[in-house]
Amino acid sequence: MFEALSSMDSVTLNFRDEGLFILNISVAVIMFGVALEIKAEHFKKLLLNPLPVIIGVISQFLILPFVTFLLIMAFWDNLSVGVAMGMILIVSCPGGNISNFMSNLAKGNTALSVSLTAIATISAIIITPVNFYVWGSMYEKFGPWIDNPLLQELEVDPVQVFKIVFLILGIPIILGMLTNHFFQKFTDIIKKPIKIFSIIFFLSMVIVLFAFNFDYFLKYISWIIIIVLAHNTIAILSGYGFASLFRLSFQNRKTIGIETGIQNSGLGLILIFNPAIFPQHLPLGGMMIVVAWWGIWHIISGLSIAGFWNMRNK
Repeated sequence: MFEALSSMDSVTLNFRDEGLFILNISVAVIMFGVALEIKAEHFKKLLLNPLPVIIGVISQFLILPFVTFLLIMAFWDNLSVGVAMGMILIVSCPGGNISNFMSNLAKGNTALSVSLTAIATISAIIITPVNFYVWGSMYEKFGPWIDNPLLQELEVDPVQVFKIVFLILGIPIILGMLTNHFFQKFTDIIKKPIKIFSIIFFLSMVIVLFAFNFDYFLKYISWIIIIVLAHNTIAILSGYGFASLFRLSFQNRKTIGIETGIQNSGLGLILIFNPAIFPQHLPLGGMMIVVAWWGIWHIISGLSIAGFWNMRNK
């Protein structure tokens, strides 16, 4: 397994600059759509009932990266550096915008889901670069593959990551919140079409990425399916389990589980393909394929668990 994943790290995916530009735009549109649903009342609810929100944020940005690091350390003999760094990158990203739909489908706490998405998305401007830097440095320090060029040459600048995240997340969020505040009727008209369009558009981008690299996909997908499936399952269970420790309601536990297991893989891909952050001559194939497959799989797993909980609720 390790030999197969190591060879995957050296793969150079076919992805042009035009594709990166379109991916940037699609993620920015997604974040604009998320911001259209962010209101001041979501933050007021935090003050009135802060515990579920605090637990949700801790679960996503502290517990999940920590559990991921333990998982990587436990299986470091089988995971290549690129795959491990891809796992760290994906859990450093904020939750995906489809988590709100999935929480609603699961009969979870939709208000809590929207609040968590709002807080996680805004705070990700700071937390995403910090988390990836901290856990990536931990892996570099304690991991076994110190002679790997990805670790030797990779010096991720948190400031540079902050700039990219702010452009892709911060600006669209600010514009979306201003639109929501000053043009409420217009917001009500466009927010649903934008959400549907952005999800379809992003999925199309990921599918095109796989289509242009179909041979690599066929060669490595068996291992990637296992790794991402296990990682995503642990993410959902860690959120649900952490919420259970505080005896939150079943409705809130479902919501926090979904929020923890749905990640903004689009942002992860943008960071990987940005040469100012990741020099493109480095062996990034493992990172790219892990993050790209997350973008597809978390939708499948999220809809599956949400549908299961919906049926159980009935």
